[in-house]
This record gives sequence, structure tokens and C-alpha cells, in this order.
Amino acid sequence: MVVDEGKDPEPEEAQQSRLILNNFLSPNQCNELEFIHKSCSTVGYRPNVFSTTLSHLIATNSPHFLTPFIPIRVGAEEQALGGIAVCYLNNYGDDFSGGLFHFQDGEPQTIVPLRGDVVIYRADNRNIHSVDEIIDGERLTLALWFSRESSHDEDAKLISLFSERTLHSNKWLPLPASSDMYWFSLDQSSEDHLGFDICWARLHVIGFDILYAEDKSCCSDISELLMEPVQLARGNELFDKEFINILHALQVVQYYCWKASEVEATKVEVETSKVLLLSEFQQHRISSLKTLFLKDNHLAETVFRRATPTCSESMQQSFDWTKFAATIAMWEGYARDCYEGILRSLPYWKVQESIFKVSFDEM
Repeated sequence: MVVDEGKDPEPEEAQQSRLILNNFLSPNQCNELEFIHKSCSTVGYRPNVFSTTLSHLIATNSPHFLTPFIPIRVGAEEQALGGIAVCYLNNYGDDFSGGLFHFQDGEPQTIVPLRGDVVIYRADNRNIHSVDEIIDGERLTLALWFSRESSHDEDAKLISLFSERTLHSNKWLPLPASSDMYWFSLDQSSEDHLGFDICWARLHVIGFDILYAEDKSCCSDISELLMEPVQLARGNELFDKEFINILHALQVVQYYCWKASEVEATKVEVETSKVLLLSEFQQHRISSLKTLFLKDNHLAETVFRRATPTCSESMQQSFDWTKFAATIAMWEGYARDCYEGILRSLPYWKVQESIFKVSFDEM
């Protein structure tokens, strides 16, 4: 994002190169961004990193998930010092081990990631930094880069990409990327494919399995399987609802994790969905698929189990397929509202060649 293009920094701004803001994000903002990341992330641009970029959200037909980023970006821009803002979405110690942020010089020298806090710093030699290796769990951050160089502005590209996608999209239903973008192993450069598909693994660690309508156990093309309709299973039960693909199922499940308390308290009228007992043959098919999608179960558990303690405990104690069916309707309403809001904003973004929060109430 371009910040005040052509404007020179104020003297006091030039002197300040580092800023820590506590509780910059609300708990609900952190939870919403966590939901989006766990629903849509791919293997990141660096080893052992999972990444969710705005361009990827658009490319996978989830542009409506840009909505919660917009007010956060505006707020961070006001404090950004023309540099980088790193917002922490979960807690050191509770959700992951390792991952402390260290500046080479100056104060504060070490940042302990706490949910809602943001560290803002100029990208210069005063702020050379490093991050400790993650030992287990998943460290979640939202990173924002601000620049006064118009050549670095990404908004126009995102708007163009979104405009193209809306012509061919199936509204808010996601479209997976290629399978290599979801395959994680400790050594991404190795030809050894021991690892796991992160979509399948995120479902697995909270107790869900995937079943295809047809036997796919002999299929070796995971990219093809990611595009196929799926059903969710849990224990020895099969939920009689077809999702358009695994990413669709994952988004609904992660939405349930985010909104579980609201789902429990909300009386939603939904058609009772059938829950079937898995046959022995279906259980065998699920086991065969696990060997394809989850080649290193221990690694998946190490990375993701600690990152979903609340959701895992809730699922184990009081999971109810009827409540889950209500979640599907809630997810559709959430996605639809976000999608329609983006569509309303798009004409204004095109004019300004910038993504910003449009205040329709003032029009």
C-alpha cells in the first residue's frame, strides 16, 4: 500500500523508527483473521511457513475475505511510519513455542507475541531483526508493508484480478489451488514427499475425515482430488451433505471453530440432515485416502494440534451434527454479506485505484 505519496516525513516521525501497540486488534478481529488463515492458507514463501495473501484469496475465489483486512490496514497506516506492521493473532506459550521476535539493536530488543499486539518499524538498518524457530504449534501474524513508492502499490493489481475473477466465479464458493501449494514437509526442496496436505491435516486434527462419493483410493493426482465434491465424516458417522470441494468443507469447519459458542446459543431453523453410519468399505476408503493426504501424521499433529485446543476440546465434548448443519447456513450468510459488500465497493476502488473502506451510510 502507498502511504502519503510524495509527502516527506515529519521530523518527529523521522526520528521514530519503532513502535509497539498493545491490543491494537480486538479478540474478535484476531479470531476472524485466524479463521480466514486456517481456511485458506497455503505453503508459504519461506520454509516452514504457511501463508495467506490477498492475491491468493482472490485467485481461489475467496475475495470476500478481504473485508476484515481493510479497516485493520487503515488503522495500521496511521501508525505505520512508512514501514512494516506485524500484528500478532495468537499467544506465545499458549499456542506455540519459539517464535520470539528480536531486534539486533535498540529497545525493545525482544518482542513476545501476544494476541492483538502490533509491532511497527521502519524497514531500515536500525531495525535488523530475526525470529526464533517455531518448535511446535502455529504462530499467526498479519504482516502489512507500507511504502511511499507508487511502483510498490499492489492495490491496482488486486482490483484488476478481482474484476477478472468476478466474471467467472461461482459467487463465494472457494476454488482450490494446485496441490503443491497445500503440501507441507519439513524439507520442501527434497524429492522425499513425506509430509501432509494442510487442508486435510487441519480437518484431521479436530476429528474430521473426508470421503469422496466415488472410490478415489487409486487416484494419485491430489490436485484432481482437491477439486472433487466431498462429504465429512467423524468417528463412525457420515454427514449426508456434499461440499463442492475440500476447501469448501474446510471453510465451514473452521467457521464452526470460530463461532462455536454462538452456534450453541443460536436457535437456527435448519432442515435436519441425515447422519449415516459409515460402512466398513467406506471406512477402508477413508483409511486409504489418509495414506495419500497424510503421509506424516506425527508432523501434522505437532504443527496443528496445539494450534486448535479450544476447537478440539469443544468438538470432543459436545459436537452435534445438527448444530454443525446450522453452521453451514451461518457461514453462507457471512460469506454472502462479505461478497456483496466487496461487489458494492468495487466500482469505487476502480475509480481510486485503491482498496479502502467505503462508507455507504454517508452517500
